[in-house]
Amino acid sequence: MREYKSLSHTTWDCKYHVVFIPKRRKKVIYGSLRNYLGAIFHKLAGYKEIEIEEGHLRADHLHMCLSIPPKYAVSSIVGYLKGKSAIAIARQFSGRERNCTGENFWARGYFVSTVGLDEATVRAYIRNQEAEEARYEQIKMRL
Repeated sequence: MREYKSLSHTTWDCKYHVVFIPKRRKKVIYGSLRNYLGAIFHKLAGYKEIEIEEGHLRADHLHMCLSIPPKYAVSSIVGYLKGKSAIAIARQFSGRERNCTGENFWARGYFVSTVGLDEATVRAYIRNQEAEEARYEQIKMRL
């Protein structure tokens, strides 16, 4: 049986598969930035009562399976995560402390899909990103 969450007048189970990229899909998510982003996303999610069910950071994009309460719009949560994390990155890695907008890290768009009953499939897909990418590269080299 599924475990549902509840608010004062709502019982819910809303999960979304979200993908977004750095500007110009540059391969910048590695090393200390990768560790920092994981901690930042979990901290930001906690502020809005969001749960990161699964997540994977690649060098040029990231995948997350988010459990978002129905009181929030998905677009506002993705904007919040991208905006606040970009500001945190600019402060931590660019040396800016004040008047920082963080406008130079994430690209404008994002991908989102409802998870629904395919949660196990989506979570496995997110978890196995590196293996799938390596398999794809091997296939590409054979051609």
